[in-house]
Amino acid sequence: MSTSAEESVSRIYTINFGKALLTPRYRRTDRVVNMIREFARKHMKTDEVKLDQELNRHVWKKGKANPPRRLRVRMMKDEDGIVVVSPYEEPTKKSERTATGTDEVIDNGSKPEKEPIPETEKEEPKEQSKTQEKEPKKTRRKKDSQAKAKKGK
Repeated sequence: MSTSAEESVSRIYTINFGKALLTPRYRRTDRVVNMIREFARKHMKTDEVKLDQELNRHVWKKGKANPPRRLRVRMMKDEDGIVVVSPYEEPTKKSERTATGTDEVIDNGSKPEKEPIPETEKEEPKEQSKTQEKEPKKTRRKKDSQAKAKKGK
């Protein structure tokens, strides 16, 4: 194997940490960090493994007793044989274009525009006015109960 092939070795893995649940709660995240190192040594065939700061923060985010169940990582091996393990974020898709080739942007996540209100729904404000009439009665009852409470003191 030539040295030029080893220069840019980069692989993406999903590591399952199910066995970490077998360790005591107060040592689980420590065990996950060791499992990441073991996995990198085995798959990248080197003894020097460094964890990225962002990966470390992600692993320790929920504390010492609750590590993530699985993790997607990118392992990059440089020319010196040092493997750097960092979290893998999938690239996000940009907005889709229409098939006609125009510059119209399709936004799948947006809400449809408001449609005009049908005439049957326009009658509802009358019902709301009835409920508004009832509200002052409720407040009167609260005031009456508060006044009785003050008299009792």
